[in-house]
Amino acid sequence: MKGYWIVLGADITDSDAQAQYGKLWGPIAEKYDAKLRSAEVTAVLLEAGSAKRVSVVEFPSLEQAKACYADPSYEEAKQYALKASNRALLIFEGELA
Repeated sequence: MKGYWIVLGADITDSDAQAQYGKLWGPIAEKYDAKLRSAEVTAVLLEAGSAKRVSVVEFPSLEQAKACYADPSYEEAKQYALKASNRALLIFEGELA
């Protein structure tokens, strides 16, 4: 089964940090064969608190999703993501239609 990250993000408050995250994320996504599924997944965000954005990242397996999150390269990138906006990240296994 595939692995997924669901990221719920608030408004971006630091566009420079978000841009740096995007720059660092590219090679990491390639390493773990991660694909952003935002165009393929329609979400209605309810009971979201401060969340304004939903991102779905697909990995070939749950193991790869977890390994990506634990990768030291992602740890560096994550610091920029957390500076850019308040967010929550959920990792799960399954199949999306």
